[in-house]
Amino acid sequence: MREDAGSDRINHFNRQQLMFRFQDISLKNKIFFTTLAMVLMLSVAIAIMARWILVSSLVNELTLRGIAIAQSIAEQGKGYVLTRDHPNLVSLVFDAAQLGERQILVDYIFIIDEEQKLLSHTFIRPFPRELIHANPIPADRSYSVRKLQVEDSIAYDIAVPIWEGIYQIGTVRVGLKEKHIHQIIHKLRITFLGFIFGTVVLIFLISHWLSKYITKSISQLTKVADEISRGNLDMKSLALFKDSSDNREEHCPAYYNTDLPCWHVDKVMDVAQDIDNFPQKASYCIDCMVKKKKVGDEVQQLGDSFKHMVRSIKLYRNRVRESESKYRSLFKSGPAPIFVLSCGTLIIIDANPSAQNTYGYDRDELVNMPFIKLAPEFRDKFIAYFEANPEDESFVYTKAIHYKKGQVPFYTNVEACRSRYRNKDAVIVATTDISEMIDKDAQLIQASKMTSLGQLSAGIAHELNQPLNAIKMGSDFLSMMHENKEDISNEQMAQISHEISIQVDRATEIINNLREFGRKSDFTKEKTDISKPVHNVLSIMGQQLKLQNIEIKLDLQENIPPIMAHKNRLEQVIFNLITNARDAIIQRMAEEIHPELGTIAISTSLQNGQVTLSVADNGTGMPESVQQKIFDPFYTTKQTGMGMGLGLSISYGIIKDYEGEIAIKSIEGAGTTFTVSFPAARR
Repeated sequence: MREDAGSDRINHFNRQQLMFRFQDISLKNKIFFTTLAMVLMLSVAIAIMARWILVSSLVNELTLRGIAIAQSIAEQGKGYVLTRDHPNLVSLVFDAAQLGERQILVDYIFIIDEEQKLLSHTFIRPFPRELIHANPIPADRSYSVRKLQVEDSIAYDIAVPIWEGIYQIGTVRVGLKEKHIHQIIHKLRITFLGFIFGTVVLIFLISHWLSKYITKSISQLTKVADEISRGNLDMKSLALFKDSSDNREEHCPAYYNTDLPCWHVDKVMDVAQDIDNFPQKASYCIDCMVKKKKVGDEVQQLGDSFKHMVRSIKLYRNRVRESESKYRSLFKSGPAPIFVLSCGTLIIIDANPSAQNTYGYDRDELVNMPFIKLAPEFRDKFIAYFEANPEDESFVYTKAIHYKKGQVPFYTNVEACRSRYRNKDAVIVATTDISEMIDKDAQLIQASKMTSLGQLSAGIAHELNQPLNAIKMGSDFLSMMHENKEDISNEQMAQISHEISIQVDRATEIINNLREFGRKSDFTKEKTDISKPVHNVLSIMGQQLKLQNIEIKLDLQENIPPIMAHKNRLEQVIFNLITNARDAIIQRMAEEIHPELGTIAISTSLQNGQVTLSVADNGTGMPESVQQKIFDPFYTTKQTGMGMGLGLSISYGIIKDYEGEIAIKSIEGAGTTFTVSFPAARR
């Protein structure tokens, strides 16, 4: 088994060596030797087939001639056989054997009677008696042919019967020389082989010329390709395919001068941003070398196409360099910070000067820095977005917290897109500093809060008066008892002090809620229970709503997961929704003669991973035209001086900042329901 394995390895190695050597042969020799080998194999096959066909055909033809000779003798000599006329029979067979070219073909002729007795023959030597019985005629055949050894030679023996009526009275035997047949075959073989040899020589010359013609151009193309790979795109060096009989020249000025515009190449590259302003064809573009019909054979056409391809590559390279230079200048001079990140690791590959100035790092510090050091939430948002939208190339998210050098936070809008950078997958990230815009939004929200607190001042004063009055009454009672020098029981003292403490806590809670509601809100996100800002807002507005005959119905479910938001900003949203509901109810009450009690229903729930807050009223409602504009800035349906139309616009912006949605459902004359939903915070 080891010997077999070793033999297999040797055979495999030999096959590999043979294949390797064949692959190393030049294309010219491959074409030449392959063509020659095919012609030789075809010639050998034709020679073998022709020899078989010629030999069999010639033997058959000569056999038929021998049969004809025997039949002619049988027809002429049957009378002599009946009369046993030996002299005429001898004369007949000798005449037949010596007639024309038969003397070189016929070896012998003899006649025997029905009793197998010899009547005549052409032998000049003693007759070989064994021939008489050597070739009997079968009963079902009219002749018999058999190859016989006659002394020192071989002959094709042909036996034909002599008939007289229905009786066979004798047999004619004719022997044909095999040597003569072989001589004829040899002459034909020599002639045929000479023809084949001439054909092979002709094919040899043609294949040698053809292989040289084909491979010459291919060799030139190889040289040009090597020059291109070395970066040489000189068009003058491409006059390789022009021989002495080809004096064609290209008349396009842009053919050798790549600084001139090429309408065909620019159209393919889509240089123009606006197709309407795309440059028109120049006068020399009428007979474009790329579009015109090619002349010459396929090899010449291949050479022309290769030249055109090289020229186009040169033009493309110039255009790409121009484009790269243009976008590199835009990258460096762009006012917005731009980062180039590796697609897999999100490591910073490159950054423009604006990014260095904005983030406070030098370029050497930014390169190879993980981008999540500047934007901690970018990786999760990037992965989550492209997992949900694999076909998109870019995504945008707003109001992201980034960190400058020294961990100084600031707010940005981020736009990221997948791209290629230096033949690698990359992510291009552009950021915009919006800290100033965030501050202005906060100021606008703060102004809206102060305006709202001013409108609620009466209700807030009433809310504070109640605990103050209770404290005043308790303190007056204690003063009176002290002045009258009356004793106060321990139970009375405990009751009064407990009541005063409760009222102080109530006043403190109101003041703290006002302080928290009135302070400047922050954009940061934290886990927030959506029910808490509802209670805080109602602690400020509740008393005023009661004074306006508006009932609050709460349905705040317990165990609802928190959301990622800021409580102070949510209070502003809830305050604006309740204020709008109150104004709609008051407007309806003013329009009706016997108005029904106003109702504001506030409820929370969890639906499909979304925490929802619903604020419904039985106010005037809104038509469809108003619902489409209700969130636009400065749009209001109130009378002049009653509102600026910023409440719902501000609320909409806050909800979007926390990735929430707000929906409105209103029926004119029946009331309105606002539904706000936020994604539940991850555990």
